[in-house]
Formats: sequence, structure tokens, C-alpha cells
Amino acid sequence: MSHQLSEKINKLVPSATLEMAAKARELRAAGKDIIGLSLGEPDFNTPDYVKDAAIQAVKDNYNAYTPVDGYVELKKAIITKFERDNQLRYEPSQIVVSTGAKQSLYNVAQVCLNPGDEVILPCPYWVSYSDIVKLSDGVPVEVPTTLENDFKMTPQQLREAITPKTKMLWYSSPCNPSGSIYSREELRALADVLQDHPQIVVVSDEIYEHINYGVTPHASMAQFSDMYDRTVTVNGVAKAFAMTGWRIGYLGGPSHIARACNKLQGQVTSGANCIAQRAVITALEESPDRIAYMVTEFKERRKLILDLLNGIPGFKCNEPEGAFYVFPNVSAYFGKTLKGKTIGNASDFAMFLLEAANVATVTGDAFGNGDCIRISYAASVKEIEEAISRIKAALTA
Repeated sequence: MSHQLSEKINKLVPSATLEMAAKARELRAAGKDIIGLSLGEPDFNTPDYVKDAAIQAVKDNYNAYTPVDGYVELKKAIITKFERDNQLRYEPSQIVVSTGAKQSLYNVAQVCLNPGDEVILPCPYWVSYSDIVKLSDGVPVEVPTTLENDFKMTPQQLREAITPKTKMLWYSSPCNPSGSIYSREELRALADVLQDHPQIVVVSDEIYEHINYGVTPHASMAQFSDMYDRTVTVNGVAKAFAMTGWRIGYLGGPSHIARACNKLQGQVTSGANCIAQRAVITALEESPDRIAYMVTEFKERRKLILDLLNGIPGFKCNEPEGAFYVFPNVSAYFGKTLKGKTIGNASDFAMFLLEAANVATVTGDAFGNGDCIRISYAASVKEIEEAISRIKAALTA
């Protein structure tokens, strides 16, 4: 019955991370002991001070529709956060609160892109970027990066990717899936290339900003005065505050883009959840130091998983500077037959690990890099140790 559906939805591929999580759940339901390292979801609980604010909001009878672009008090908290953490100054009219950072990204693509407009995506990129661009009638232009260059796009690569049809550049820093962080100097070098192309809007996805291991300080493209008016900074509370299910994201950017996102959102979801918004006011107003314990734990797990993976022949890893993923190159296994299964690509490899080792990872194909897989270490030390032990056993048996 697919002929009753739009061409757009028939061409759309499911989110690879959510699809792998669903497969893992199915296998668990069938009695398999699956370790899930596929989802980007902190295994911590939401901090008590944030939960207390939500409980208070319920008691205070917050239950009505919220303003489409967010409560005034939340927008003030976001403005304070941007100034405190990023030295960015925004007016309330430049802020839009959405149902997760994913909606913020989708809104921006919808309001900025016309059919045929090109969007430059340094690879690897977060799984949904490419399909959000396609849903908005844009054309993803993938720029491959290498493990040797820490999966970061060079100014020369950016220059060569720009055409008269280029409308946007999207990137995340810290990057999902590689954990790479663009330094201020590296962003400046990219900004210098963009000076000759004033029509290009930059989307800087900074959802992992606070999960930073202290090697490269966080920097935002909008901090440069010559980029401020053409950069949209997207963030949220899902990762740093362990609030994935609360579904609150936000953007700061040029007022004409923010107004357009507000207009679009008013016809789609309207305002985000009232209780979650009240809780996020508290999350953002408090010092980021209050969530540092999670970052400390992630850093220890990063060392553990890198040590374990580097002990498996054929795995090549960079050292992520942020987020909570490793993105090892596993192409050494392509063309090999393991337990009767021929490994042709990263998707085959990820499926082999699920079936032979009972460990869920995600193929790098979904992130625009077919040589790698993404492994999340947002899991307990015990789970990480057991998962990598199973992978090693499955590959060396």
C-alpha cells in the first residue's frame, strides 16, 4: 500500500540508532542477553534539583498551553546560559524552545531551504542531518573526513565543497559520532572560507557542549562577530543533564530565522511541554559544575573502552575529546568471513556483533562513514567490560 504514501516518506530511511535499539529490544524480548551500546543516552538519572523543580511546577498547576517559542522565564534562562557559557548575547526574539534539539534542527532546515539548495555535511555527521535536509527538499553534500585528521573538515575541503547552490553548513562539536571538537582556531579558519559566501547559513549543533574532557575548550561559530548574524546555535538538555525523555531543545540565532521557526512550530507542535520547561529553567540557571560528576564518570569510561578496543586486532580508534562515543574504523574486517557470515561493510559488521556477540552498536554508514561503527559508552563499567569481551571473543574465535 506504499502507493498511498508520499514519495518523500517512502524514500525516508528510519533512524539507524533508533532502529538498532528496536532490534535489541526485540531480541531481549525473545530471551537474548543483549548489551545495548547503540543509543546516545546517558545512564544517569536526571539530577534531583531538576526533578524537584518539575515536581514544584506540577504543584503550582502548570498545565496550560505554553507560548509557541517557550516560556519567557525559560528564554531568559537560555539567554543567561548563552552569555555565561558561550559569550553570546541574544534577545528573547532570537530564542526558540522546541520539543528536543532534533526539532530545532528540523525547524531551521524547513524555514531556510528551497528545493535544490545544498547543505554541506562534514562526515561523519549525526544520523538525522542528511534526512532532515532531504525532508526539507535540500541536497546533502557529504564531505568525507579521516581518522588521521580526527574526523574534522579542513578549510580546503570546505572551499571545494561550496557551489552556487550551497545554502547551509551543518556540523556538531563535540561531534556525534566521533567525539571530535573543533577548536576556536579551526572554526576561525572555516569562517574565513565562508567570508566569500555570505549566503551560507551555519548550523552549529552544540548538544554535547558540557561533555568535554578538557583537551580542547568549547567554542561556538557565532562567537565571531562576522559570523554571528548567519549562525544558528542549537543546544538542549538531553545529554548533559540526562534528560533525554524530557524533550527540550532550543536555538539562538538571527531573529528572522527564529521568527520563521516560531511560525512553523505554531502549525506543527506548538509550545513544548510545560512541566519540562519549568524544570529546564532550573537546570540552566544552576552552575554547570553541578553536572560535572557525569563528565568525570564518562571520562573514566572513555579510557576503559579505548584500552579494551585497542586490544582487539583490526580496530583503529581516535581519542574522542567530548561526547560519549567511540567511532572505530573496522574496515580491516571487510571481505572476511566470520562464523560463516561474510562481512562486506560496516552494516554487516554491526549486525554480526548483534547476532554473534549480543552487542548492539550502530553502523557508520548511517553517519556518512562506511568504514566505522559507533559504540556508545553511556553504559556501566560492567556492561562495557562484558560487551567488549564478547566482541573480542566473537572476532577471534
